[in-house]
Amino acid sequence: MSYQQQSSSSGGRTARRTFEFGRTHVVRPRGKHQATIVWLHGLGDNGSSLSQHLESLSLPNVKWICPTAPTRPVALLGGFPCTAWFDVREISEDSPDDWEGLDASAAHIANLLSTEPADVKVGVGGFSMGAATAIYSATCFALGKYANGSPYMINLRAVIGLSGWLPGSRSLRNKMEVSNDAARRASSLPMFLCHGTNDDVVNFNFGERSSRYLSSAGFRYVLFKSYDGLGHYTVPKEMDDVCHWLTARLGLEGYG
Repeated sequence: MSYQQQSSSSGGRTARRTFEFGRTHVVRPRGKHQATIVWLHGLGDNGSSLSQHLESLSLPNVKWICPTAPTRPVALLGGFPCTAWFDVREISEDSPDDWEGLDASAAHIANLLSTEPADVKVGVGGFSMGAATAIYSATCFALGKYANGSPYMINLRAVIGLSGWLPGSRSLRNKMEVSNDAARRASSLPMFLCHGTNDDVVNFNFGERSSRYLSSAGFRYVLFKSYDGLGHYTVPKEMDDVCHWLTARLGLEGYG
C-alpha cells in the first residue's frame, strides 16, 4: 500500500513523496479475539520475522499485525536504502524529525487498525525505530491529528516501546498545552516503555528522557522499565513483562 505526503519546497512548489509499504503478516488469535496490536520492526527488518516470534507468546486472545516498512534511503546509514518507518540522521534530540515519513507510517498503522471490530481493543508497539513510530502514534492519538494536520481517528488503548525514543520530544509539551482534549486523551492512554542499560544504538538515557517528556506532556500512565546489562535487543524476560502488562491493562483472558 502506498501513501503520498505533500511538503512545501522552495519557490512555493509542492513536493510529493510516495511511500510503498511492504508485506503485512498477521498472527491470528488462538482464543477469543479481545485485542489487536500492530507490532513494528526495527531498522532494516521486516514483518515476517516478527510474526514468527509473536506467534510463540502466551497471549491467545491477541491478534498481531506485523507490517513491513517502505524501503528508502536512510541518512543514518549514509543514504543506504533499507526498510525504515522514517528517515533519521542521528538518534538524538538534536536530529531533525522526518514528519512526512512519520505521518505516512502512523497513517498506515491507523489504516490497518481501522477495520477491527468495535469491541476489540487496539494498540501499537514495536522495537527501536518501530518503537519510536509507535510512540509517535500515541502523540497523534492525544493531539487528535498528525503533524500535517489531518485528523487521527483511531482510539488507541495501549502503546509499547522497546528500546525506542520519542520523535519531536522537545516540542511535544507545547503542542499538548493548547488543547484540553489532548490532555484528556493523553491521560487515558497506558504506555509501557522498556530499555536496556547497555543499549549502544538508542542510548538508555535518551530512552529514559523520552519517558519523562511524555509524562511532563500529560501522559499519566507511562511505565518505564530498565533492564540491567541489556543491549539493543529483546530477551524473554522483557517479552514476558510485555505479556503481563498487556493482560493487565487490556483485561485479557487466558494468559499463562
